[in-house]
Amino acid sequence: MEQNTPKTITFVVPAYNMETYLSRCIESLVAAQRNDDIEVLIVDDGSHDNTPQIADAYERRYPGIVRAIHQENKGHGGAVNTGVAEASGVYVKVVDSDDWIGAEALERVMETLRTQAASGAPIDLLVTDYVYDKVGKRVKHVVDFKHVMKPNRVLTWDDLGRFSVAQYMIMHTLTFRTEVVRASGMQLPEHTFYVDFIYSYHPFPWVKTLMYLDVPFYHYFIGREGQSVQTDVMIRRVNQLQLVNRCMLAATPERGTVPDGLYRYMIHFLAIESSVTSVFLILSRKPENYKVKDELWENIRRTSPGIYHDVRRKLISRALNLRGPVGRWMIRVGYRVANLVVGFN
Repeated sequence: MEQNTPKTITFVVPAYNMETYLSRCIESLVAAQRNDDIEVLIVDDGSHDNTPQIADAYERRYPGIVRAIHQENKGHGGAVNTGVAEASGVYVKVVDSDDWIGAEALERVMETLRTQAASGAPIDLLVTDYVYDKVGKRVKHVVDFKHVMKPNRVLTWDDLGRFSVAQYMIMHTLTFRTEVVRASGMQLPEHTFYVDFIYSYHPFPWVKTLMYLDVPFYHYFIGREGQSVQTDVMIRRVNQLQLVNRCMLAATPERGTVPDGLYRYMIHFLAIESSVTSVFLILSRKPENYKVKDELWENIRRTSPGIYHDVRRKLISRALNLRGPVGRWMIRVGYRVANLVVGFN
């Protein structure tokens, strides 16, 4: 269909067997379509339920706004790859099909993106807050970046402050300029979970300018049965976390090749993902996985002694490399406490 209105943003919605949640997600996105300058790409990733029919119905209901793309199953990464390749918006944002966008923040975000898209020198990245919308939890945890970034102004990486020990910008916080993602050459692994770590990391060396809005834009629905971030599921799929770790390591620039602020942040994030993988290897309670954890850190050292030195000296890395049964016990207790406080799975 010919498009008469340039698109400010493309929302990419990977969807696999999401008939229960997809409508809530799409309804939250099309609320922004008053100017016909949004695009919603529902990437049906080989679903076996009514997801394809729901996607087609929205395409008919919102012609020129919603488009249903049907493909054979490639996993979350494959669906995101397809969406980014097909996006026509100046900006692109991935919204998982069981999540949604907050109506209270939508207009402010769209106003900012419309201004940037028309400016002639649009920012490369917009960062917003997100909400852990956990099932059964009355008080929802909001992740913000107020102490790290000054809001409502164009920033560079060297303008950013220090992130707290376990704080990082996950996919839900990020709205990239589409050409930045494409220029980075990022292709997410197919049939692999947890590739959102890579999406939230690989393109950063191509980001020169960014802006932060302190609004809870993204609602991250957490706690439903069968989610990939449930503790037992992550333990079973810890080999996929290892693959993600290797992909992130390969995308990490050496010190001095990128702005200092960017290097510090990427080391910080790589330390977090390495530590997350280490946690689940320890939570498995399998002695062979304790050896795998040591091999993960040794692989970082072999790949780049400089990166290893900087990652290993981070507080979270030191904590996750406590040795022996007592060290592993402390890590398990720490994980349970953190999950009770934040409710991240």
